[in-house]
Amino acid sequence: MCLLWLTRFPRHVAGVELRELILMLLRIKTENDRIYWIATLEQWYQQHKVYLQEKTINEQTGRYWYTHKLLRRSYFTIKRALPNMFHYLSNPQIPSTTNGIEGFFSHLKNHLDLHRGLTPEHRVNFIKWYVYLSNDK
Repeated sequence: MCLLWLTRFPRHVAGVELRELILMLLRIKTENDRIYWIATLEQWYQQHKVYLQEKTINEQTGRYWYTHKLLRRSYFTIKRALPNMFHYLSNPQIPSTTNGIEGFFSHLKNHLDLHRGLTPEHRVNFIKWYVYLSNDK
């Protein structure tokens, strides 16, 4: 999601740097890589903290919002996810990306689309059977 919020070609240096940091996530293979990446993220935040806190104020209503809300959202999403982001380093059975499960869910959604008229109860049962039969393979 962060890559979507930052766009492919961010306008500001802070966005370009954060995008590069996010793209580095896929290259983290060891605990040292993780520590270095988190330190780099914290350094990025300290460098751009003032920029992230800029606000735009509507003079008529007095209402304000953060000027760079998508950049802020990207950073704080990563910051909140950090405690659960690197479990794959200590457990080799956990994949480093969610690509496999997303592929599974896309197949499930395609099968559900074929059966559009299911009641909510039948829909739940369909999903249960789909998962059961997929695990059997």
